[in-house]
Amino acid sequence: MKRRIFLGLLGVLLALGIWQRELISYGYMQAKGQLHIMLNTRPVAEVLADPTYPDSLKTKIRLIQEIKRFAQDSLGLDPSDNFTTYHDQEGKPLMWVLVGSDRYALKPVEYAIPLLGTFSYKGYFDRQRLIQADSMLQRDGYDTRINEVAAYSTLGFFKDPILSSMLKRTEGSLAELIIHELTHGTLFIKDQLEYNENLADFVGDYGAERYMAQKYGRDSLPYRNYLATNAYYERFNDHILKGTQTLDSVYKSFKPSTPVSVKETVKWTTIETIMTTTDTLTDERLNHLAKRRVWIKTDLPNNAYFVGFLTYRKQQNRFKTEFVTQFKSDFKRYLTHLKHTYPSL
Repeated sequence: MKRRIFLGLLGVLLALGIWQRELISYGYMQAKGQLHIMLNTRPVAEVLADPTYPDSLKTKIRLIQEIKRFAQDSLGLDPSDNFTTYHDQEGKPLMWVLVGSDRYALKPVEYAIPLLGTFSYKGYFDRQRLIQADSMLQRDGYDTRINEVAAYSTLGFFKDPILSSMLKRTEGSLAELIIHELTHGTLFIKDQLEYNENLADFVGDYGAERYMAQKYGRDSLPYRNYLATNAYYERFNDHILKGTQTLDSVYKSFKPSTPVSVKETVKWTTIETIMTTTDTLTDERLNHLAKRRVWIKTDLPNNAYFVGFLTYRKQQNRFKTEFVTQFKSDFKRYLTHLKHTYPSL
């Protein structure tokens, strides 16, 4: 009897392994990549005491520690062991994310990740596996986009390290990134990716502005230039969001009988108009002309770009309005409200 039960259970496990072969294989790849990072990190204290590391690198690491203390003490984000270790990428990308979208609708390809919920992108540590997945989506008729990952949160499952690629950022941009990731470690709601990313972006922007103001003063050049940078990107974000609405209307106007050639022409003409008109946006940043991107026809983004943009920026006005009108710009009270309202992982 016991032998029959054992064989029965073994058969179920084998069937499950065959049925979920792709998921198991993907999980193994991601676990292997995460393990590589964990085995190739050094405690920050060791790096700071090591004379072989340049002072410029140590300065940025101390800056991250300073930003983290600010996020915990002044914003009320949860304390954690994140960013207490350092991982040298040796100039290589850490990982990539693949975004897919319907070719004639701003509808993302979604992926179910056990325990975490549904995501509109998928991460890859293995570039060959990434390219294969990208090719498969394109063969199935989807628009795709591959992005390198600047940072990511393991949501408290592991200790997230400082990545060497982070240290190339300006102080304000670094503050946004660190506070964004610490927000994920404080509040992350299952099956609400757009909400999670928009919230983390909102907190990152708000927290970085407060950090720069506290450190340099509101009349300082670093703070004023940071504000100018933020103002430009807010105008850019509003422009792209309006563009997504235009695209959505265009796609909804297509009929089943509309020829593909017509769809393609209208789609790319609309995208070209959206992107090339970004050069009309007011920009008060120092040396801003060197930082603008000039869009050309051969380099225009497809629907996957706009889907990814919506994932991170669509709900910004919602958070700003709620924060100011309902909570009178009291961030710690607002964060407490969010924690009580939305159960986190």
